Amino acid sequence: MIHGERPSYDELVSMLGVPITVEDARARWGGLIEEAKSGRTVMIIRERWEWAALVPLSKVGGVLTGLPLVGLSTARSKLGDLVRQVADPYSEPVVLGRHRKPVAGLVGAHVLLGKEGPERPSAADALLVGGHTITLTHNPAEGLVLAVARDRDGREVSAGAGHNAREALRDLSEPPPWP
Repeated sequence: MIHGERPSYDELVSMLGVPITVEDARARWGGLIEEAKSGRTVMIIRERWEWAALVPLSKVGGVLTGLPLVGLSTARSKLGDLVRQVADPYSEPVVLGRHRKPVAGLVGAHVLLGKEGPERPSAADALLVGGHTITLTHNPAEGLVLAVARDRDGREVSAGAGHNAREALRDLSEPPPWP
């Protein structure tokens, strides 16, 4: 993971207290989830610069549809990986659920600081700017949405698939730099 300048988390420590480690969070997982459900934010740290926050759903920015939903037991066992994932400034939040019902969120600390990661155009944006056409179709047999990018001559240059349009577009790859 490549980062530019590291954000200062002193403001978060003063607001929310000292973060707990991934190991401590696993040991107190059930109680932390209940705290998040009742509106409290808990900071979780992995290694020195990988900071995440377990937050109530109201603090997960944007629309929850399309965000990954991870079961609570899976999230507990993979908490270190999830903290690393959301700490990346380009990453999206992860919604945590019980029986497929969202109950809390895991977001990168930079979100709480109001410092979004640098804007990075998606592959779909790059394809469209490059003059390509993207077609979305639904495959009911597999339950997937397919995204196909074609150049001006109608040749397929990229394809992606996902459970929804957002995932399918995210799965597209950048167009090659040559015509």
